[in-house]
Amino acid sequence: MLSSQFLNTVKNSVRTGVCSRNIGILAPCLQKATDPIQQLFIDKIREYRQKSNSGKTLVEPTPELQKELKTELEKVAKQYGGGPGVDMTKFPTFKFQDPVIDPINLQK
Repeated sequence: MLSSQFLNTVKNSVRTGVCSRNIGILAPCLQKATDPIQQLFIDKIREYRQKSNSGKTLVEPTPELQKELKTELEKVAKQYGGGPGVDMTKFPTFKFQDPVIDPINLQK
């Protein structure tokens, strides 16, 4: 009886210790960091999240960077069969035709 109570106590303490440790790892934005470097990291993550709420692909892009992205996307589209008016996000349709085969005449 004493050993089962002891094991249950140990098991519960291990569970709470693991859960409290993982909460700090998985949700750093919920807590205040004790280390100043960790706090700077959390602050930068929060700042990035606020800037990226606009839904754009890039956060604070420069005109040069936007131009480079556009040229790269055009190059990839041209390489894989895209072009003006072609929707590259749509799944392609395939058409397979059976080749014409001469009949084999074994009697000759």
